[in-house]
Amino acid sequence: MNRKLKARSAPLSGLHVLVGRARHQASALSSGLRKRGAQVREIPFIQIRKPRSYKSLDTAMKNLREYDWLILTSVNGVEAVWQRLKKLRLTSKHLRHLRVAAIGPATKKAIEQRGIKVDVVPEEYVAESVVKSLRGQVKGKRVLLARARVARDVIPRALSKFGAHVEVAEAYETVIPQSSRTRLCAILNDPKRRPDVITFTSSSTARNFMALLGTSRGRGRPRYMAVLEDIHFASIGPVTSSTLRELGLPVDIEAKEYTIPGLIEAIARALSGRSAAKRAMEKFRSSHLRG
Repeated sequence: MNRKLKARSAPLSGLHVLVGRARHQASALSSGLRKRGAQVREIPFIQIRKPRSYKSLDTAMKNLREYDWLILTSVNGVEAVWQRLKKLRLTSKHLRHLRVAAIGPATKKAIEQRGIKVDVVPEEYVAESVVKSLRGQVKGKRVLLARARVARDVIPRALSKFGAHVEVAEAYETVIPQSSRTRLCAILNDPKRRPDVITFTSSSTARNFMALLGTSRGRGRPRYMAVLEDIHFASIGPVTSSTLRELGLPVDIEAKEYTIPGLIEAIARALSGRSAAKRAMEKFRSSHLRG
C-alpha cells in the first residue's frame, strides 16, 4: 500500500484517543477509531444502571392502552422498556397501537429490531428537534417519555405547551464510575499514554469527566488543566459542546451528524494532518537517536 493510500485509510495512525463512553457502549466508537488507525483507550466517564425504582415505568407499561405516543431518547431507554415488558409478561404487540418517536438512528434501529415501527426521527438528534418534529401532532394526546432519571426537561415542557399530556417514566440512571478516577489521572500524567483526543458523547460524560478530575462547575479550572492544554476535545453535537463550554473546557471538534459515525468522521477529518505530523516527528526522533 503506498503512503498516500495508507494515510487516507488510516488518517488517525499514531494518535491516541481516549473514549469515555459507558463500558458496554464503547465498542462502536472504539472500533471505528481503530479502523482509522487510532490507538484507543477506554475509561468510562459514565455508568448506566437500573433506577432506584421502576414504579413509574411499570405503571406506564401496565396502562399502555391509555397512551398515544411513546418517545425514546436512547438505546438505554429502549433496552429498559423491553426489559420491563418482559418482566411484566407483556410483549411488543402491546406497543403497536402507539406512534413512536426516536432520537437518532441507533435508537430507531434498536426499536425496529424489536418489531415496532418508528414514526418520527428528527432531522437533528437532539431534544429540540424532537419537539419541532412533533409540533401539531400531540395536542390532546397522551405521551409517554421513557428516559434517564436526570435529563433536560426540553421535551416534556415544550410538548405540554403544545397541549399534550406528558408523563415521564424513569427507565435508568447514569452515575459516575468512581473506579475510573485513578485510571484517568494516571493516563493524563503519563507522557507515553497521554491522549491526543478525548471524546464526549453526552453532557453527562462532560460533567462526569470534570468530577473525576476532582472539580465541577463553579469551582474553577481542574487541577489537571495544564495536562489538558494540548489535548483535543471532541463532541458528538451542540448540546454536549454547550456543556463542555459551560464547564470551561474547549470544543476543538464537533460532529456535523450527531451520531457515533459522525463523531468518528469529524475526528478523522480534523486530525488527519496532526496524525501525519506526529508520525513524521516520531520518525525524526527515532532516526536522530540512532544517529
